[in-house]
Amino acid sequence: MTVLVTGAAGFIGYHLSAFLLERGETVVGLDAVTDYYDVGLKEARIARLERYDRFSLLRCDLADRDAASAALGGVADIDRVVHLAAQAGVRHSRERPFAYVESNLVGHATVLEFCRHLPRLRHLVYASSSSVYGGNSRLPFAVGDRTDSPVSLYAATKRANEHMSYCYSHLYRIPQTGLRFFTVYGPWGRPDMALYKFTRAILEGRPIAVFNDGDMKRDFTYIDDIVPGVAAALDTPPDAANGAPHRLYNLGNDRPEPLMRLIAVLEESLGRRAEIDFQPLQPGDVKETWADISATRRDLGFAPATPIDAGVPRFVAWFRSYHGI
Repeated sequence: MTVLVTGAAGFIGYHLSAFLLERGETVVGLDAVTDYYDVGLKEARIARLERYDRFSLLRCDLADRDAASAALGGVADIDRVVHLAAQAGVRHSRERPFAYVESNLVGHATVLEFCRHLPRLRHLVYASSSSVYGGNSRLPFAVGDRTDSPVSLYAATKRANEHMSYCYSHLYRIPQTGLRFFTVYGPWGRPDMALYKFTRAILEGRPIAVFNDGDMKRDFTYIDDIVPGVAAALDTPPDAANGAPHRLYNLGNDRPEPLMRLIAVLEESLGRRAEIDFQPLQPGDVKETWADISATRRDLGFAPATPIDAGVPRFVAWFRSYHGI
C-alpha cells in the first residue's frame, strides 16, 4: 500500500518522506513547488527523494481542485495520507492573505474530499501549528486550552483546518490526527525561519533583526525528533468507537529556550558574533511558546531528545555544506 505525503518538497515533508521510504514504504509526494522561498532548495530535496525507486512526485497545487483531482485520480492503493502542504509563515500572512485562504483552506478541503472517497483509507494525518494558541498566557500550551483568539491569519487558517477535519471525521468517519508543530528546525530547513536567516546574515556580516528586544522564548524542536512523532501518529489511527475519530497532539520539545540563548549557541557554532538590531514585537507574533506533550508521550511514545546545543551545530554544519561555505 501507498502513503501520500503532500508538501513532500517542504522541510518536514522531505524528511518524513525519506523516513518512510527508509522503512520500506511506497510514497507518492505531492507539491506545487511554489516560490515562497528558494525553489532550488525544494528541487534539491526532491532530487534526493527521487533516488528511491518507491518514490514518485505529483507536481500540482491542491488549491486547483480540477488539476489535483486529475493528478490524484491516477494513483492507486493509497491507504494513508499525511497532509503537510500549506502556505507557511506568520508574518507573510499579513502581506499575502489570499495565498493562505487558497492553500490552507481550499487545499485542506481538497484533501478531505479526496480522502472521503478513498476506499481503503486507514488514516489522515495533517499539520496544524502551535500558532493556534494565539496569545495564550497559560504555559505550557495544552491541547485542551482555548484556541478561539488567533493573532495571525496563518493561525486562523490552521485552526480552521482542525474544525474542518473534525467535521469530516464526524460526518464520514474518516480517522484523522492533527499535529500542532512547535518551531521545527534542522538540516534542509526553511530559509524564512529565524535560524536560517540568522545564520546567513551572520556569515555575510549583516545585522539580524531580533524582535521584542530579544525577550522571546520558543520551544525549538529538532527535525529528527519531529519525524518519528509524525510516523508514530500515522501508525496509530484514533479509535472510532466513541465519537468522531479525530484527535489533536502537540509535537514540541517541552523545553522552551530564550531567543538570545539560541543566538549565543549559534554564535559559538559559527565562531562569529552577531550584530543585533533589536526591534519591537511584530503584529501576529507571540512572546513565548511551550508544548505540553504529556498526551503525545503517553499515546505515541514521543520522546524528543535533542537540545539546541546539539541541534544548532548540526544545522550549521549542513548549512555550510549545502552552501559551500
